Amino acid sequence: MALFKDQKKLVNSLSNIYVPLVVIFSVFLLLLPPMPATFLDILMVLNLMFSVMILLVILFEDDPTQFTVFPSMLLIVTVFGLGINISSTKSILTEGMKFHGKMITAFASFVIGANDSSTSGLVVGFVIFIVLIAVQAFVITKGASRISEVAARFALDFNSTRSMSIDAELQSGSITEEEAKEKKAALERSSNFYGAMDGASKFVSGNVKIGIFITIINIVAGLIIGSGINREPFAQALRAYTRFTIGDGLLSQIPSLLVSIATGLSVTRFVSVGSFSSDVEKQFTQSSNIFFITAATLFVMAILPGFPTIILLVIASILILFGLRVKKSVITRASSTKSGVVAETKSAAVGGGVGVKETTQPTIPLDNLSLEIGVSLLPLVTENKSSDLLKRIGAIRKEIALDLGLVVPDIRILDNLNLNGEEYCFKIQGVEVAKGRILVGSYLGINPGNVQEEIPGIRTKDPTFGLPAIWISEENRARAEMLGYTVVDPSSIIATHLTQVIKQHAHKILTRQIMQNILDSVRKKDSVVVDEVLRVSSLGVIQKIMQELLKEQVSIRNMPAILETISDIYPIAKNVSITVENVRQTLGRQIALQYADENNVLHVMKVDNEIIQTLIEGRVDLVTGPVVSIAPDAQRAWIYSLQKSFMTFHQNGYMPVLLVQQEARILVKVSTEKEFPTLAVLGYPEIPTDLQVETLGVVKIEPY
Repeated sequence: MALFKDQKKLVNSLSNIYVPLVVIFSVFLLLLPPMPATFLDILMVLNLMFSVMILLVILFEDDPTQFTVFPSMLLIVTVFGLGINISSTKSILTEGMKFHGKMITAFASFVIGANDSSTSGLVVGFVIFIVLIAVQAFVITKGASRISEVAARFALDFNSTRSMSIDAELQSGSITEEEAKEKKAALERSSNFYGAMDGASKFVSGNVKIGIFITIINIVAGLIIGSGINREPFAQALRAYTRFTIGDGLLSQIPSLLVSIATGLSVTRFVSVGSFSSDVEKQFTQSSNIFFITAATLFVMAILPGFPTIILLVIASILILFGLRVKKSVITRASSTKSGVVAETKSAAVGGGVGVKETTQPTIPLDNLSLEIGVSLLPLVTENKSSDLLKRIGAIRKEIALDLGLVVPDIRILDNLNLNGEEYCFKIQGVEVAKGRILVGSYLGINPGNVQEEIPGIRTKDPTFGLPAIWISEENRARAEMLGYTVVDPSSIIATHLTQVIKQHAHKILTRQIMQNILDSVRKKDSVVVDEVLRVSSLGVIQKIMQELLKEQVSIRNMPAILETISDIYPIAKNVSITVENVRQTLGRQIALQYADENNVLHVMKVDNEIIQTLIEGRVDLVTGPVVSIAPDAQRAWIYSLQKSFMTFHQNGYMPVLLVQQEARILVKVSTEKEFPTLAVLGYPEIPTDLQVETLGVVKIEPY
């Protein structure tokens, strides 16, 4: 086993020096003296092989930007080819008529012919060589260079926009942080690739130009050496050196042509869903009419005088056969798609889900959060893929992530035949938490309190906050808005209700799996604090602390600060409630500013010491946390007094906020959360010293 490992290490170390050796050897080819013809043939075969391999990689690669070494390969292949070309030039000029390189001779014979004395063959071969260079220089290489330049410019210009789009998807919860990193890496790779290709394509165009220069040198210098120095007949020298020059030029330009084609393909495949071959097959077989129309065109040409009738008819017949085959495959695909849609529809009808396939699992997992709607409300989510409600749900997830730091899991939308056609309900882990009704074709008009004139409609209540409202018809909508009503469309009603439900039940949505995902995300940037908090507490404890914070609408976005406080307090206190209170003090400024007005003034009510003392004396510590046990009459008097005090808040347009001693804060909260679930209760240590606090009054026990 040890021997095997050593061999593997040796192979890996050798593989790391292959490329550097090739690069160094390519440079030395420019300086080495003429080499043996056999060795030169080997290098020419390798050059041709490398160019074919590069072209095949581009053809079979799904995403050309994945071929990240391609720009560097262009430089290496170009230098390697130039080194071979210069070496062959040295050999041709040195050996002259005695040159016997088989690759060059074979290519020359293939183009010119075996007859050395044929002048017409030389002319034809030279013309082919010139045409090949012209096509490569003015068509392929120039076009690829221009496309590379434009692609690089657009890739760099839109880089920031695409990056912002990825950040928006991450914040909305549409993608995970890992997916965002992958997308940004792909974006960076694409920008770097097209930027590098913009410069690397210049190597290809330069190679074509230097090929023309070397060809002229071979012919002119060959004639000077052959007829002037070696005293050979001019015609004989012309045929010999021209023949070798053409063979050498073809051997250098054909690999260069293949690389140029690969360059053009790599920068023109901007959008690809597969390899080049699969993309061509898919896009040319979309419709059989392509083949039928082309075949008809060839048939018309076949009946015209002067055209090759037999050839045109044969090709047209082949196209018809291809067209029939494509038509059959299109019909098959359409049939399979239709059957799939039917099966999906039947499954949705049985299972009560919109587009949910029938499951064969032994148990059906519950959705963390789901919206179930009646049949009459289906158009709100199924009319089109860009439904306004679906867009709003995406925006809600983003809003919750920003406000509470909780990435809401996917919200599944299902139809429920047990609901009234105009009803909807929200469920958390399969349990209904809220319900509402939408009058289809109507709008909900809410009186903010200053509207005197009543508008015709059906009286109801706002499903979100329970405010008096009225269903308004389409024709009365404009009038209602003019009168001052807050007019809400059906999608907005459901979206607003959903937002409120998520905020109220955020602590229920935070499962241990979601908590683990949050910790994994924090670990990537702050692994120390995550490792430390998991050493002194468990995942369940951390989840419970976060749930208690979310229950009082405290954002958990500042996760590192929260985890640090848990690491400091929980090992000492061994109590979730005490740890929560300390975390709240850490987040004091964040919490206080949440309830302050636009001038950073916090308007509060204080609680009489008699009430505080009563609550402290009635404290009972349970496993789940502290509760308050006082006499029923005292509890009713406490709630009645608190309700009357809230009138001061409402008259001034402020949110009800109580400011109490820290030791009594949790007791005030638990004693009032049933009657006032949204009541904000703050402790004195949670208020920053630079925040102005205005006391509106003191809650005192009043006769009930």
